Amino acid sequence: MKKNVCITIKSTQTVDQDKDSTELFTFGAMESTENGFRLYYDESEATGFAGSSVTLEVTDEMVTMTRSGKAISSLFIEKGKKHHCHYGTEFGDFMIGVCTDEIRNELAETGGEIYLKYTLDINSSYMSENEMFINVKECN
Repeated sequence: MKKNVCITIKSTQTVDQDKDSTELFTFGAMESTENGFRLYYDESEATGFAGSSVTLEVTDEMVTMTRSGKAISSLFIEKGKKHHCHYGTEFGDFMIGVCTDEIRNELAETGGEIYLKYTLDINSSYMSENEMFINVKECN
């Protein structure tokens, strides 16, 4: 059963010692799955992906982020592994490497938090280090 949730995503991207932080607050939905949880939310103009929807599949070992609609992408964030993922933007599509250092999944039926720390590369060239905190709370 899907529950209405309030989702806050705080992310920090570090490139050559320069940090850029963003914060997004949005409404979405959450449901239990056999192995964890699934979160849904719509992108906004603030993220640059208005007209797209995001689905997060969350387990203790892996987070899969799938964006559909105007922009299409799939990121596989799995601790200790590198995945090559399709990343679509309005400017074009490319392959991105995702190497994950840490995943903390503290989601429960009523919400909770997810912490992700990972490195991105394009064509095997270092792009950035990333940290993402996702807070999920039930709301009406």
